[in-house]
Amino acid sequence: MARYTGAACRLCRREGTKLFLKGDRCYSDKCSLTRRGSVPGQHGQAGGRRRVKEYGLQLREKQKAKRYYGILEKQFKNYFVKADNKPGQTGENLLTMIETRLDNVVYRMGLANSRREARQLVFHGHFTVNGKKVDIPSALVKVGDVIAIAENSRKSEKIKSLIENIGGRPVPAWISVDNANATATIVALPTRADIDFPFEEHLIVELYSK
Repeated sequence: MARYTGAACRLCRREGTKLFLKGDRCYSDKCSLTRRGSVPGQHGQAGGRRRVKEYGLQLREKQKAKRYYGILEKQFKNYFVKADNKPGQTGENLLTMIETRLDNVVYRMGLANSRREARQLVFHGHFTVNGKKVDIPSALVKVGDVIAIAENSRKSEKIKSLIENIGGRPVPAWISVDNANATATIVALPTRADIDFPFEEHLIVELYSK
């Protein structure tokens, strides 16, 4: 499973915005972006944030989206190609597709404090889709799919604590969550309005279209 293994807070500082990669820490005074808003690296504090040209804006927007969802370059490019081949606006197709990743759905359900944690939980086989265990974080769900915690996993103290805290975060309208049973049903595909992060997806499209 290819993944970024460096310090998550460096990514927020590099993009100059909170990507909410560390769960509750991002909402506290311990947030690195709040304490040190400079770009990471030896020249960060001295140089500040330089003026960015057109290509730089496009690159930073692509990097921001990749890091927000925890996706590496090759897979993100593949999502773009698929989105570009679908009818409609490519940028919106791209974000809609990424939103339906299983790890993102688990996070949106409220069963993980961050997408990184959700990715790990899925990889360890703690979730089922329509009754079948799925351990691929990038698996895409579709309308009508039911996501639940595997029966064996419900005995885990870690999973029990996550179930107890479910319902503490707003759930998007395209997911119907049964808090009592810790299950979710995909009732619709997400729209651009359902994505609460201020992406400028047209910049990503412009970058990949060159």
